[in-house]
Amino acid sequence: QVQLVESGGGLVQPGGSLRLSCAASGFTFSTYPMSWLRKPPGKELEWVSDINSNGTRTYYADSVKGRFTISRDNAKNTLYLQMNSLKSDDTAVYYCQKGGTLGQGTQVTVSS
Repeated sequence: QVQLVESGGGLVQPGGSLRLSCAASGFTFSTYPMSWLRKPPGKELEWVSDINSNGTRTYYADSVKGRFTISRDNAKNTLYLQMNSLKSDDTAVYYCQKGGTLGQGTQVTVSS
């Protein structure tokens, strides 16, 4: 059974940083591409970033390019999202995704 557990969210001031983690289990993590998505308050779920199975290729939404970095540690079955220069528009519940499965999400709030 696929399980994805996100952590690392919280309240941060504009310009600050957070690092999200997603612990994966129930499948062979190292063989699957992974994604981060987010759902801002009152808005639809939106794609943030993808990474291929071995971490050599990454892709970003224009809204986060240059500020966010996706990475993975296949030895630890963990996906990461380093978020820098955070803005109020980044406020959302962040989810990791494998295929059609999302985790429970972690709240990120950017506010002074």
